[in-house]
Amino acid sequence: MIYLIAILVAAATVFVVMLVLQLIPSDSAVIRRLGDMQRVDGSQAVLVRRRRQERAERLKDILEGLGSRVGEEAATGRRLRLMQAGFVNLNAPYIFQGARVVLALGFGFLLFSAAPILGVPFAGVVLVGAWGVLMGWVLPGFYVGRRIARRQYQMQRSLPDALDLLVVCVEAGLALNQAILRVSEEIANIGPVLGEQLAMVNLEIRAGTGREEALQNLAMRTGVDDIQSFVSMLIQTDRFGTSIADALRIHSEDLRTKRRQEAEEQSAKTAIKMLFPLVFCIFPAMFVVILGAAIIQIVQALSRFG
Repeated sequence: MIYLIAILVAAATVFVVMLVLQLIPSDSAVIRRLGDMQRVDGSQAVLVRRRRQERAERLKDILEGLGSRVGEEAATGRRLRLMQAGFVNLNAPYIFQGARVVLALGFGFLLFSAAPILGVPFAGVVLVGAWGVLMGWVLPGFYVGRRIARRQYQMQRSLPDALDLLVVCVEAGLALNQAILRVSEEIANIGPVLGEQLAMVNLEIRAGTGREEALQNLAMRTGVDDIQSFVSMLIQTDRFGTSIADALRIHSEDLRTKRRQEAEEQSAKTAIKMLFPLVFCIFPAMFVVILGAAIIQIVQALSRFG
């Protein structure tokens, strides 16, 4: 039973990864296109790419139609979280909800059908089927949460460098909008996620959105506390007419001080984190090696008197 569940979990994970790769455009799409062009000529490569896009679009339409039946309220509540994960499509909440329904029904039916073949009793069949439904329902949300955490970590790592570049650009005479555009281009090499978000700010400003609103949207899309404080600082500086370069320099120094304090805090926790592996893993093995022979000799000596 345990081995069956482990195998089904692995199969479910592979299926989720394949589904996500079909729904999310990424750098691997470029690699696939290059591979298609190497295997076939130019016209056939276009046909292969077009067929793949059509299959992806059909899958999106099916999931969107299924997810739209859940309700607008549920879709609206998940839109912000999906935006923080990088899914900016307006129909992303419906696709996400449809994926949850499909995976829940698929995994539940798979486990419910496979359990009787292996001789599992009826109570176990129902339990395994319910577990499959729960797993299929939870896995998409788990993936989105992991993606949000990874993107936020990348943005936090590249934010100090972006602030330094922004200070240099502003002190060189560029306006704030042009400085944000320049930083988004330069920071894309080391922090593509942050560069993408800053470029989106510039696009919103060009589209007619006010700079304050565009910056607030940046903080909402990222969900990072440091970016929220950075946006608040820029908005207050713009309102009161103070020097942007001085404010950026002070904020950058404060941010680096905070990073150093967090690193010191993590290093101070190292001793506590090492305590449990030492007590439960290393010390028992050391005791066996050091006292094992002595204990055997003591037991043998006592057995002679018995």
